[in-house]
Amino acid sequence: MNLKQTFGTAKPIIAMVHLPPLPSAPLYDPKGGMKKIIDSCAKDIEALQAGGVDAIMFGNEGDRPYLLKASPATLAAMAFAVGELKRLIKVPFGVNYLWDPVATVALAVASGASFAREIFTGIYDSDMGLWAPDAATALRLRADCHRADLKLLFNINAEFASPVGNRTIAQRAKSAVFSSLADIVLVSGPMTGQPAETADLKLVKDALPDTPVFANTGVNIDNVADVLKIADGCVIGSHLKVDGNTWNNVDKTRAKRFMDKVRKIR
Repeated sequence: MNLKQTFGTAKPIIAMVHLPPLPSAPLYDPKGGMKKIIDSCAKDIEALQAGGVDAIMFGNEGDRPYLLKASPATLAAMAFAVGELKRLIKVPFGVNYLWDPVATVALAVASGASFAREIFTGIYDSDMGLWAPDAATALRLRADCHRADLKLLFNINAEFASPVGNRTIAQRAKSAVFSSLADIVLVSGPMTGQPAETADLKLVKDALPDTPVFANTGVNIDNVADVLKIADGCVIGSHLKVDGNTWNNVDKTRAKRFMDKVRKIR
């Protein structure tokens, strides 16, 4: 795929807008309500765009413990929030409902997103239980909704989980493209904010020379040069937050400093 058509640049940097806990999530703040959630996200969008990121992705990171099938309340709330926030966005945007690929595609279609990220393939032993995503239903939904332009980012080594079976990461990556039509393949570390192994990133890129491969977790100002020597782009969240803490709001200064370095690298 042509990354410039979707993201406006080669080696794109996708920055996360992490939604605070949504209605029905255990940590949801009913006093603050949806206004508090939307205000927090608006602040992050402003900081990220001022910092010069190439794209933004919404994720319901606050909805711990995570679901493997979306709840009606959280999915509806996330769709409402993205709809309210769209007017602020000046760059391409995507969505990710953790951890439901069908809900993620539905959310992307409803919101007009350019791309969507999820675990689409494989079976995992996870903190959330046995995890068996459904790529076939998700891709059929994209086709049924006439959104062939919606790019799907396949995370092939899930955080908080281990794959069942003995296929190598390179074999799983090639299979995701061949059998499940991945547009972009993502390589993650073991948890949010922890980097992917450089060796894994290289194995996947060597296996998929004609498919974009992104680093999905743990990218920071100190390792981004090495990451972009191998990867075709990255997703970044925690490092751009105040003090590098996942649960804080975005730090505009950190975002600008990071993107200044990326521009020099590119």
